[in-house]
Amino acid sequence: MAKVREVYGVRHMALDEAKKTVRIEYDASRLTEPVIFELLRRAGLDIVETMPMFTPPPPPEPVAAT
Repeated sequence: MAKVREVYGVRHMALDEAKKTVRIEYDASRLTEPVIFELLRRAGLDIVETMPMFTPPPPPEPVAAT
């Protein structure tokens, strides 16, 4: 895992063993999500599910025609 932190473009990494999660902040102009996945696989972690950092807002409610 230490090698992942040393990759240019990885800004922050937090591993929560109790929750079995890893959160990685990276520079998207230098790295892509598939590259991050590959780095984690090489470190011995299996990616089971990805979670968005932010929940998209709900769609606006339709306006009733009058």
